[in-house]
Amino acid sequence: MTTFTLNGRAVSVHSPEDTPLLWAIRDELGLTGTKFGCGIGLCGACTVHVEGRSTRSCITAVSAVAGAKVTTIEGLDPDGKHPLQTAWLELQVPQCGYCQSGQIMQAATLLKDYPNPTDQDINAVMAGSLCRCMTYLRIRKAIKLAAARMQAGGTNG
Repeated sequence: MTTFTLNGRAVSVHSPEDTPLLWAIRDELGLTGTKFGCGIGLCGACTVHVEGRSTRSCITAVSAVAGAKVTTIEGLDPDGKHPLQTAWLELQVPQCGYCQSGQIMQAATLLKDYPNPTDQDINAVMAGSLCRCMTYLRIRKAIKLAAARMQAGGTNG
């Protein structure tokens, strides 16, 4: 059994220690916002935060998060009012939407490290988060809108 904090609450999973965190989150804990994409940590659809840092949950063993704080898209803001989430909706970023939870989780780390990101910052940090629908320009625009709102102290505009 592995115990960790998920979205602010203590959880225990009974999966084998080498089970990818992604499957423990989705199958055992029932949170399906985190998506399976490539299974080898290259696409970013499975991105969650472990101790505040973006982590690919498809290649992270559940045993690696024992005692850690893990946040999924459901825990970023339980009411969906994080500046990134509201900017995403306002600018209609998603097309199919499959990659968007991973994109938002990666972008949240970006804004923590670069509160006023340049295009180069966004390109560098978001490069490992793939979008088959090619909404990269809208993703960049939403990140900049969220950054501006966060700088102004607002949460949703």
